[in-house]
Amino acid sequence: MQLIIDGHNLIPHVPGISLSDLDDEAQLISQLLAYCRVKRCRAQVFFDQAPPGMSGSRSHGAVTANFVPQGRTADQAIMAFLGKLRKTARNYKIVTSDRQIIAAARSFHAEVISSPEFAKEMLAASETHPSIDPRNRTLSEEEVNAWEALFKTRRKSK
Repeated sequence: MQLIIDGHNLIPHVPGISLSDLDDEAQLISQLLAYCRVKRCRAQVFFDQAPPGMSGSRSHGAVTANFVPQGRTADQAIMAFLGKLRKTARNYKIVTSDRQIIAAARSFHAEVISSPEFAKEMLAASETHPSIDPRNRTLSEEEVNAWEALFKTRRKSK
């Protein structure tokens, strides 16, 4: 399942992020990347009120951030995106608490989840799957010494 997310509608429900933060969008994208890694899904997140010259789409791996230019809302952009998807919109889960988007999503038979409910789901996913990948854990002093010894012996043999 793919996600379509009303970014500024979700941020107030995510612990640790506030709309008043200078990097609120970046923080949300980071958390969505972790969620998508755990759930093995992809997401389109929409943010409105992009400063001049900063609008457009940016890919962050499994998350595509869509920055909607001033004069247009994220709600309008999400509904236009759903319109382009047409019948395939039923393969998407829409994350919002906005009534207009919910109505549009339901008209395309897309699944809808409220922002507070999705924020809880994100939190639960992060608690069950630690953010540190076990392959990227820090090495113990013994392991560091063993690697150093291995590299030293290889250098001497060349």
